[in-house]
Amino acid sequence: MTERQQSNILQRILDRKAAEVAERSQILPLASLRSQVEHAPEPRGFVARLREHIAAGRPGVIAEIKRASPSKGVIREDFKPAQLARSYEAGGASCLSVLTDHEFFQGHELHLQEARAACSLPVLRKDFVIDPYQVYEARALGADCVLLIVAALGDAMLRELHQLAQELGMDALVEVHTEEELERALELRPPLLGINNRDLHTFHTDIRTTLRLKERVPADTLLVTESGIHISEEVELMRANGVHAFLVGESMIRAPDPGAKLRELFMLG
Repeated sequence: MTERQQSNILQRILDRKAAEVAERSQILPLASLRSQVEHAPEPRGFVARLREHIAAGRPGVIAEIKRASPSKGVIREDFKPAQLARSYEAGGASCLSVLTDHEFFQGHELHLQEARAACSLPVLRKDFVIDPYQVYEARALGADCVLLIVAALGDAMLRELHQLAQELGMDALVEVHTEEELERALELRPPLLGINNRDLHTFHTDIRTTLRLKERVPADTLLVTESGIHISEEVELMRANGVHAFLVGESMIRAPDPGAKLRELFMLG
């Protein structure tokens, strides 16, 4: 896949999300969706769980449940969200991240609900959130945290979505890839900030991105490094540099026993 094709995928995803919101709001109006939120299960503290594990001297691991990606195709054929959730929990994960995008990642909202019901871990809805409707939808599904990708949002919408997530009792993982995005994100004073080591336009991954940007992150913000962590030495490098929270998927989801792979990667015994 060429760089141009990869960059086009990002725009195609965002265009599809806009159409998806329009389609879904026709079927289930926002007022009806809001009423569903009232009956959603109580949020499990996502940031609180990460901090609890880190305070105990452990890495805070957000383990990803993902069937496929646009660049890699199908990652796991034997894809059973509930089974994966239990495996990750047994392996020592702090939280889960579940892909719910249908078209590009072969995810589904049911995957999130199945995974959350199978364990006691807080769950991040991993999707391309561009509209308040999706934040209400995430909470109605039972999500405990939403992903807000700075590159996909203007400042006003980023602030609105971040505030709405908090009002609904959820955490928000604010994700950046560059210095410019980091400066925009820090205007929110976010409790949870992710640095994605994968370039959104080239899909090239470089874990030094986290090490380069981390110096500008306030001490009271919980920093998560995302993408590119495949071996224990990379975990050790991050922890030696004061980064103790990780969002990891592919290196574990490909393993026959993802929970065992998690224990091995993060040296949890």
